[in-house]
Amino acid sequence: WLRQCHHRHQCLSPRLPSRGKRLRAAMRFHRLSDSCPTRTAALLGSEPTGTTSDRRVSSTPCNRLSPVPQVAVDMEFAKNMYELHKKVSPSEIILGWYATGHDITEHSVLIHEYYSREAHNPIHLTVDTSLQNSRMSIKAYVSAPMGVPGKTMGVMFTPLTVKYVYYDTERIGVDLIMKTCFSPNRVIGLSSDLQQVGSASARIQDTLTMVLQYAEDVLSGKVAADNTVGRFLMDLINQVPKISPEDFETMLNSNINDLLMVTYLANLTQSQIALNEKLLSL
Repeated sequence: WLRQCHHRHQCLSPRLPSRGKRLRAAMRFHRLSDSCPTRTAALLGSEPTGTTSDRRVSSTPCNRLSPVPQVAVDMEFAKNMYELHKKVSPSEIILGWYATGHDITEHSVLIHEYYSREAHNPIHLTVDTSLQNSRMSIKAYVSAPMGVPGKTMGVMFTPLTVKYVYYDTERIGVDLIMKTCFSPNRVIGLSSDLQQVGSASARIQDTLTMVLQYAEDVLSGKVAADNTVGRFLMDLINQVPKISPEDFETMLNSNINDLLMVTYLANLTQSQIALNEKLLSL
């Protein structure tokens, strides 16, 4: 989910939906879209670390039989589910809520008012499961009161800056699922370890070719130099360990020998186990 949210002088640092969490939100919406066009859930986490994880502790059913769609929060259900979750993770508290949709609706104010009683300045996220711009965009908001003092008061949702983070395991799984978009039958097989290493090496080679071409264009004057890009590339180069070709070859051969020894011992153990089973069966 989100890593940082900045709003003027106020800084929030919740860690909000990653690719896997976005996929889970989309699955909820797809499973329940016939009965309710909008789904909501609470964002739970701990304030000191600023991390959140979504748990469904509230429900907002939509009454489609009514001429005007109605949204209601089952407070008793939300309270019971939150109490059950606290028994498993007592350190987690409610930090906000999210809803499927591409924008703020007239129902958002009412639901946000409920979560304002549970959390101080709660965060509201919208997950665009309808893919308005051909992508599942996520927007974050915080509320601020507006109006004339002593008169009718309202709520204004101010957007926050959203930054995405994800675990490597999540990226591998979702990248594999996304490859089915280019398959005619929407089916794709798993790659072997050697194929994955080859694909990664090819991507690195293509990236290095692009970087070298950019450096040559800058040196020849075709492209204006960018100090930010230059510092970034310099930092990358400094992170590469300085190893002579002879030392690198020695390390590689040593690792290969270790791998061959481990493989030999594993095969030897497997043969001993198979031989022992045959002797016991006599």
